[in-house]
Amino acid sequence: MSGGSIKITGRTSTILASNGAPTLFIPIRIKRRGGRKLVTLPQSESGDRPWDTMQTPLQMALIRGHCLAARLESGEARNVSDLAKKEGMNISYLSRFLNLTLLPPDIVAAILDDSLPSHISFTGLTIDPPLLWEEQRERAGMGKV
Repeated sequence: MSGGSIKITGRTSTILASNGAPTLFIPIRIKRRGGRKLVTLPQSESGDRPWDTMQTPLQMALIRGHCLAARLESGEARNVSDLAKKEGMNISYLSRFLNLTLLPPDIVAAILDDSLPSHISFTGLTIDPPLLWEEQRERAGMGKV
């Protein structure tokens, strides 16, 4: 049997139950990452793991939206329907990616930092988005800046 070890970097405490059994409390942080919940140590003392550094689906959609917009702006495609044909996508689905390029900077930063509220999704941000940034923030539950 190989010996394992646990490195505890936070403040721990031990409590004895009424039956004498010890209960050990170890500080952890639960982080939402790409729709999953991960257990991490407080203050990122554990170092990055590969799945902590992978891009979330929403981050990849944001990147894709900006790439598609750049292709439109460069003249590679004449219009959205031409770009949709080249990409093999439905026009309305491609338009959702393009809608991500119209988000306010603070929501974009929250997507990139993976700090958006958990109820916000690709669909919620991209289907029939409000034109005003203030209304987009309200819909995302981020309030005013």
